Amino acid sequence: MVGATVSGTDISTGEPVSIEFGGTIQSVRQDLHASSDLFVAPGFVDLQVNGFGGVDFNNPSISLQQVAVAVNAILATGVTSFLPTVITGSPAEMLASLGNLSRIRQEFPAMAGFHVEGPNIGVEDGPRGAHPARWVRPPDREEFLRWQDATDGQIRLVTLSPHWPGAAAYIAALVRDRVVVSVGHTGATADQIAAAVDAGATLSTHLGNAAHATLLRHPNYLWDQLAEDRLSASFIVDGIHLGEPFLRVALRAKGVGKTILVTDAAAPAGAAPGPYRLGELDVELTPDDRVVLAGTSKLAGSSLRMNRAISNVVRIAGVSLRDGVQMASANPARLIGLESGLRPGAPADFVMFRIADPLQIVAVYRSGERVYSCN
Repeated sequence: MVGATVSGTDISTGEPVSIEFGGTIQSVRQDLHASSDLFVAPGFVDLQVNGFGGVDFNNPSISLQQVAVAVNAILATGVTSFLPTVITGSPAEMLASLGNLSRIRQEFPAMAGFHVEGPNIGVEDGPRGAHPARWVRPPDREEFLRWQDATDGQIRLVTLSPHWPGAAAYIAALVRDRVVVSVGHTGATADQIAAAVDAGATLSTHLGNAAHATLLRHPNYLWDQLAEDRLSASFIVDGIHLGEPFLRVALRAKGVGKTILVTDAAAPAGAAPGPYRLGELDVELTPDDRVVLAGTSKLAGSSLRMNRAISNVVRIAGVSLRDGVQMASANPARLIGLESGLRPGAPADFVMFRIADPLQIVAVYRSGERVYSCN
């Protein structure tokens, strides 16, 4: 596509603009006739998606057609790039899931690589979250290389707990391989977290969740991560995973530039209440939008959509819409090395929306192609 044009209000500047684009943005010009209630922003980037639209990315048998259903549903939320996320499981199942997703990924460029969340996490109740305890295991460089081989080197993000012996050396090796390492699902000490950051870890995964029910006032691993200025942090802002006071304080600690919105969406996201699967786990979407381990109240991912996450962080935490959009677009893109922005030469990955609760997605473009329209 060459020379297509859209117009609206640039969310980052508040200026009415006209954007000419092909596969990349060719020009951005002031346009006083642009609609004042139709906003344009860089496409949203979701670093943690376990599944969507009834489809579980941890199932190694899912088909291209099933993934197409999930991807189209994700695009409709304004997300133009995302990391399918494989959680703790058996070595064989994790490898099979990654290999299957990698083969399918060739048809869906919005799949920007992969996030492996686990299996090198805390084994205790609380930090482990909903991950199956029997498959939690220490970091293994050879296992990581098998993941990379299965995905043609497209592991972009690994979440682990730095409490394991040798974790710092493992983190340093992954960082040398240009993989982003995140601290998460952890009960690590302050020294272990500091060693992880010194080794190159740059993110905290869904900070405030996957933690012990009771913590020391200080020190504890939440304060340690909030106080570490070298760590960005992702948050699940669905009004369920985090209380408002913690979210407000956490965002003040991290600041707009180091805050990242993720959905942690599981298969029930965008689907009807009822039973689903998350890897080997039976989960359930309740009528009030909670994803829980079947028969319990224990959270197991979310049903959050990114357009709602942005509206939620504006309403709950009191940030501006501009900052909320940055938390869902430029910040996660920068972390994993994706180019993002409404400027000449940048990929024509952008979303058009109207202000509502949640944001009303009007159109989504990826590499200049319109991949979703509400019309």
